[in-house]
Amino acid sequence: MRTAPPLLLFLIVLISCGWKSTSGFVCPRICRCFANTIRCNNVTQGSALTMEHRDKRLFLYHLPLHTISSHSFEGLKGVQRIDIAQSVTLETIETLAFNNLLNLSEISIQNTRSLMRIGRGTFNNLPKLRYLSISNTGITVFPDITSIYSLEPEFILDIYDNLYLLEIPPNAFIGLTKEYVTMNLYNNGIREIHDHAFNGTKIDKLVLKNNRNLRGIHRDAFKGATGPEVLDVSATALKKLPAEGLESVLVLFAQSAYALKSLPPLQGLWSLREAHLTYNSHCCALLSWSTHRDFTFNPAWNNGSTSCDESDSTARVQHVIGGSAEGTLPKDLNIFSDADLFVDDESFGDVNFHYPELDFCQTRPTLLCTPEADAFNPCEDIAGFSFLRVAIWFINILAITGNLTVLLVSFTSRNKLTVPRFFMCNLAFADLCIGIYLLMIATVDLRTHGHYSQHAIEWQTGPGCSAAGFLSVFGGELSVYTLSTITLERWHTITNALQVERHLLLTQAASIMAAGWLISLGMGMLPLVGVSSYSKVSMCLPMDIETPLAQTFIIIILLFNVGAFIVVCVCYVLIYLAVKNPEVPRRSADTKMAKRMAVLIFTDFLCMAPISFFAISAAFKVPLITVTNSKILLVLFFPINSCANPFLYAIFTKAFRKDAYQLMSALGCCKSKASVHRMNAHCGEKAINFGSSYKGSGTAVRLAVMEGQSHHPKEEGELT
Repeated sequence: MRTAPPLLLFLIVLISCGWKSTSGFVCPRICRCFANTIRCNNVTQGSALTMEHRDKRLFLYHLPLHTISSHSFEGLKGVQRIDIAQSVTLETIETLAFNNLLNLSEISIQNTRSLMRIGRGTFNNLPKLRYLSISNTGITVFPDITSIYSLEPEFILDIYDNLYLLEIPPNAFIGLTKEYVTMNLYNNGIREIHDHAFNGTKIDKLVLKNNRNLRGIHRDAFKGATGPEVLDVSATALKKLPAEGLESVLVLFAQSAYALKSLPPLQGLWSLREAHLTYNSHCCALLSWSTHRDFTFNPAWNNGSTSCDESDSTARVQHVIGGSAEGTLPKDLNIFSDADLFVDDESFGDVNFHYPELDFCQTRPTLLCTPEADAFNPCEDIAGFSFLRVAIWFINILAITGNLTVLLVSFTSRNKLTVPRFFMCNLAFADLCIGIYLLMIATVDLRTHGHYSQHAIEWQTGPGCSAAGFLSVFGGELSVYTLSTITLERWHTITNALQVERHLLLTQAASIMAAGWLISLGMGMLPLVGVSSYSKVSMCLPMDIETPLAQTFIIIILLFNVGAFIVVCVCYVLIYLAVKNPEVPRRSADTKMAKRMAVLIFTDFLCMAPISFFAISAAFKVPLITVTNSKILLVLFFPINSCANPFLYAIFTKAFRKDAYQLMSALGCCKSKASVHRMNAHCGEKAINFGSSYKGSGTAVRLAVMEGQSHHPKEEGELT
């Protein structure tokens, strides 16, 4: 009889005692490991003479195989846990790889980035399985877990860190278990969850956080499912939550979900008790709805939900009236028959038929929501006050109508474009921007009146608010700049009345206004590129001062406005002193001019002083007024110049009225008025020519020039 070669004997001993590869893998003693596969079943388990405690857990670290074939783990009786981890070669787990493992309670597949495919039915008939983890793999298709059929009361499913897993298909969890399951499906590459994805499951907790590409959950994703009671969609790209299937949610996490700008219909969040959201305006909407929702009947009783406050409402009610908690409670259930209702009260003695358990779902629970409303976003509509809602419409219509009229008349005028008229057009356009800004704010306030909190983030972070904010800053700064330029030009012209060559030319005026446009455009654009923000408050103004750069930007704008106001005041005082005749201190012309200047300075002061004072204090983080009260300033004082400027600088002047009558004359109206204004203008020109050709004394020449100057401002719309 031939004896076995020594090499063959060595291999047999090596296989039976456990084989250790150069990669660090150790073959468990109850398994048989080959070059291309591994077998751990009742046969290999039986070959081990004794079943030790360590054999209840299979640790397959650094598995050198490319494939775990079918029936690799089958029929093991004593094994309770299988761990597969740190394998750089494993690519496929075939069908029925984990089959008929009646005592297995945990499966963990981790850190196998080369694993691309888990076959259909890989996990089959695992009645005691209570934990399944598949993490940090390269799978692209959601693993089939529909034939596990676990009987454990609490199942935990961890599928996370699978960056190539793109979607959850329909019926992905049906057959997993009939009991409640906690699903931790976070930090994957999931982009979409299809309809009926959770069909046939009872979800205790569903965690979808950190699926940063998750943009859609189908509205029927939870159809056929019970729960979830806890839902976490934090740090996802979801734009909306499904309108159906959230009736049982008790706790909602949606932190750092910046794309989730609107909530689902609040009636669908009936059971909600706690919410941790991204935007405080959503909390305003939830808290407002919670105080008005009716708790007389909990609709969760009809959809199989197990949540009523902190316990299972169905189980509680069924426990009181008898029967199984597995059934559902009909809406029209009568606990007592009609005959019972007419039984003599005395026959019951002192028996109390009040069931406290039935009152469990009738109480009004407290809703906890974070983040709470802050100073910049109080729980209120845009206008805040009813009288402001009326005033904002009156002011924006007045501003738009007045400035459009100025632009229309100026552009259709047949007169030569002069420096003052050019400045008037720029001022009217700037003030028109303010009017349009107020119109946008008023329109949104009217559309969202009473439920602004539900639309706040959608508005404040949308293009509409950015456009409105840009118009407010651009129009406001251009208006301030143009007012200062007009005042400086008037002072320069009056102080150099006899030196015509020093008067401002149209090309010079265009260059000055081009600089103003660039400055105003720059100030309006900076919040759009991250320096401060228009989305901080509902009025879409740049009130974000969180960073030093944003704080500096706000302070510069406010100091620019205050400086412009000081320039206007100083120039008007100098104009008055230059024109006033010291020999006749009480001329009526001087008094009239002083009154007009007082009106101009007063309107500028009303517009700038209160806003600048409170805004500068807030910019230095010492706010003296709330956002709610500041809306009074923003609506009643901020647009004063936009309403007053077209009247004070244009419509109330003779030059504008002349142009307006000429326009109406061209349309067939007011022809006689237009003729009168043309005759007055012709006479004024003759007087100027006569004074210029007069060869008398120097005093006469000065009078003639001043006479010409007195006509010139009127023609150009000057108030001086």
